[in-house]
Amino acid sequence: MGRRPRRPAPPRAAPTLLLAALLVLLPLLLPDGRIAPGHRHAGKRPPEVAAGFFTGSDEAGVRRIARVQEWLGGEPLTVGHTYLPGDRWSNIEGHPALFGPWARWKEERPGRLFVLNVPLLDRSEARLPDAEVRAELRRGAEGAFDGHVRTLGERLVAHRLGDAVLVLGWEMNGTTYSHRCGPDPEAWKAYWRRAVGVLRAVPGQRFRFDFTPSRGRDAVPWPLCYPGDDVVDIIGMDAYDQPEGLPFEGQVNEEYGLAHHVRFAAEHGKPVSYPEWGLFRNGDNPAYVRGMLDWFAAHRPVYQTVTDYCPHGVWECADNPESARVVRGALGAPGRP
Repeated sequence: MGRRPRRPAPPRAAPTLLLAALLVLLPLLLPDGRIAPGHRHAGKRPPEVAAGFFTGSDEAGVRRIARVQEWLGGEPLTVGHTYLPGDRWSNIEGHPALFGPWARWKEERPGRLFVLNVPLLDRSEARLPDAEVRAELRRGAEGAFDGHVRTLGERLVAHRLGDAVLVLGWEMNGTTYSHRCGPDPEAWKAYWRRAVGVLRAVPGQRFRFDFTPSRGRDAVPWPLCYPGDDVVDIIGMDAYDQPEGLPFEGQVNEEYGLAHHVRFAAEHGKPVSYPEWGLFRNGDNPAYVRGMLDWFAAHRPVYQTVTDYCPHGVWECADNPESARVVRGALGAPGRP
């Protein structure tokens, strides 16, 4: 399926951050995980589902969180989600200008969750040919990038972010990123396993590792890239409203879609997450938003994060007023229009 345009290099290096938790009447589910026809989101929120908006990777993005909370009627947001720039290894290692503001945000309120997307290769969006990707994945599996990965872990711990959820090599089943799985799935899995081993060896860490493909088949079936239950804590999915004309029920039931995702996670004894979701090729689509909110209420992800920049967003993007109304009604303060 066609992919959305990606973010430029730093300071806003990748999509997607924060939203407050929801309680919806649980949708009636069919035995195979599909949503029964006719059910609609009821507009309540469960506190156990952590949620957020992605509003930017830099310090300005952290400050926007307060503005989103005002938009929601003062409701606190509990997930901070950002991305490491993938242009060069020195940026993938992380730096105080990025980690400092997020560490302060996290410490301002107990229970906040910090989620960080980590590119597994540099030149992340340089459209490297398959042969070069294959060679780099094999180098990673052999330990060539251990020093960079270790430095990242040490810097996160030093900034009091040692309990972060790390989304390594996200959307690996597609073609957007250099850390894609398709050119060599076995090398990709071996590299993931090695990276997790290096990060778990960092003193003081309590990281959780989130395996997050994009919804659907994309370039390769994402289960081919799954590296193993011992090195994965959460099984995520990035799920945008695409392709054009596909209703939400189709997104649930398509090959490797939302229903496949929750079944796969249950089979492996893992919770789910939705690090990126939002509008895309079907414009202002409140039916899709209601469907996603109902899905979260039914399947209780560890966290979910709406991508809030155009064309995906509902706060920053004025092109989607009907979808914004649904989000504010469901996630905002009680009685907020």
